Amino acid sequence: MLIGEVARRSGVSPRMLRHYDALGLVRPTGRTVGGYREYSAEDVRRIFHVESLRSLGLSLKQIGRALEDPAFSPSALVGDLIRWTQDRLERERELLERLRAIDASAPAGWQDVLHVVELMRGLDSTSAARRQQTVLVRPGGAAVPAELLAGAVLSESDPVVAGALRWALARSDGDGLATLAAGLHSDDTGVRRRAVLAIAAMPDAPGAAEALTDALGDADPTVRRHAALALGGRGASVAVPTLVGMVVEGTNDVDAAEVLGTLSRDPECAARITAALADGLAAPTADSATRIRIAQALVELSGDGPPAVLRRLAEDDDRTVALVASAFVRVLEERSSQDPR
Repeated sequence: MLIGEVARRSGVSPRMLRHYDALGLVRPTGRTVGGYREYSAEDVRRIFHVESLRSLGLSLKQIGRALEDPAFSPSALVGDLIRWTQDRLERERELLERLRAIDASAPAGWQDVLHVVELMRGLDSTSAARRQQTVLVRPGGAAVPAELLAGAVLSESDPVVAGALRWALARSDGDGLATLAAGLHSDDTGVRRRAVLAIAAMPDAPGAAEALTDALGDADPTVRRHAALALGGRGASVAVPTLVGMVVEGTNDVDAAEVLGTLSRDPECAARITAALADGLAAPTADSATRIRIAQALVELSGDGPPAVLRRLAEDDDRTVALVASAFVRVLEERSSQDPR
């Protein structure tokens, strides 16, 4: 077959076929009397092999090696192709996110587009100082798109910059919450932790309570604790089990006890909290340090239940625990005597 017919049958242009010939990829078996390229059936099959490998993303040099080198390892090359494709998809994903951020900012003109692009460059800087400056110092008071801030929060590892990002995002009227909520379902524990902290900083945003409640079931205890502190601070009793667990375990127990104290202003919730702490005292694992932490939490609570539990604890076999509980009983008695009711 002459080059024109091969081009029609294979879909490869005559120009590309000549290029393959020059590279030695597919050289026609013969020549006509007039010197034209003449391809055999085997040549055409090789053309299809070349095109198939090109469709996988191989370069012509790689294709030549694959077809000619008997020691060539297809699995190694496929592994390289997978990594290159993943890198390319990641770059494409980043580009898509940038375009969406620009679109979400509703630019009125090219100046607005350039402003958002400059913000993105600042937030992508390798310098933590520049990233922080990008958030805090905005020429002309220009706003940073919330979606851009939310994406930056989820990827920011520097605690100072992350704090600035959360501060700015909390002032965005809840915009960006969807991105943060999606971050709570990331496979990356660090991303979930950053997401819950950012949502905790904007508890009044529509959907924030639901997202934080969902985070109470997270596999990571740090995520659960941040969610519980934020929810409890807003009066959500659903956080009580996690907060009590924090007191018992001794992780952020002071913060948890303060939040439990606020929740105990509701008599029904106070009874629930007191019962949960009393259960913690009765657990076989409740050592002296645990009993003292529970006593410290009980003294923060409202209601009639805590004094009764503390009086029992004042008879503890451990002298230090008994003294601490006795002191707290006196504190509650003084507090009760000063109560005008």
